[in-house]
Amino acid sequence: MKTPEDFLEGQIILIDKPLTWSSFQAVNKLKYILKRKFDLPKKFKIGHAGTLDPLATGLLIICTGKFTKKISEIQAQAKEYTGTISVGATTPSYDLETEVNATFPTQHISEALILETTQQFIGEIDQKPPVFSAIKKDGKRLYEHARAGEEIEIASRKTTIYEFEITRIALPEIDFRVKCSKGTYIRSLAFDFGNALNSGGHLTALRRTKIGNYSVVNGVLPEEFEKTLE
Repeated sequence: MKTPEDFLEGQIILIDKPLTWSSFQAVNKLKYILKRKFDLPKKFKIGHAGTLDPLATGLLIICTGKFTKKISEIQAQAKEYTGTISVGATTPSYDLETEVNATFPTQHISEALILETTQQFIGEIDQKPPVFSAIKKDGKRLYEHARAGEEIEIASRKTTIYEFEITRIALPEIDFRVKCSKGTYIRSLAFDFGNALNSGGHLTALRRTKIGNYSVVNGVLPEEFEKTLE
């Protein structure tokens, strides 16, 4: 049985974030549960170690109390994702947040071409973040510029793909597992992968399965977290 002191001293909580929930919502849900159960102080510290988009599911690590100091250390660890890329079409957000804006041929795409193309993305790569992302430029989030219809130049960044495995091919869908460094945008990987296939691509499903040695198999849904305190 956990005590208020346990959460003030510091806990690492593994959450399996549901689809459509923001990372902020998940943190607030746990904060509400903990404050209600333990009557914790107003300035009780709680935060997540790495945002997960609302359209993604999976591992969200939440730190409490003094363990919020560990957030940077956890965020720096390698991450693993599984997901689905749909080829033959692109969207401005590189995922399902926005509608398809262009279509491309897929008849030339074979299993051999797909497997060969993955090799281009293993190792250190240059990647441009999606225009629909929370990175700041000129004092505004990129998605704010994008929603205002403003054209902006986005600088590419170095990122590392440690593993890129194709797990299912059922065109236009391609399922994958990827292990990557901090700061990698899987949406950008989906878009760039479509380009490299001489077609288009966007992300239609994403699940974060691991951060370092932490795995989603040990996570609980936010609504089920309260039961773990009994």
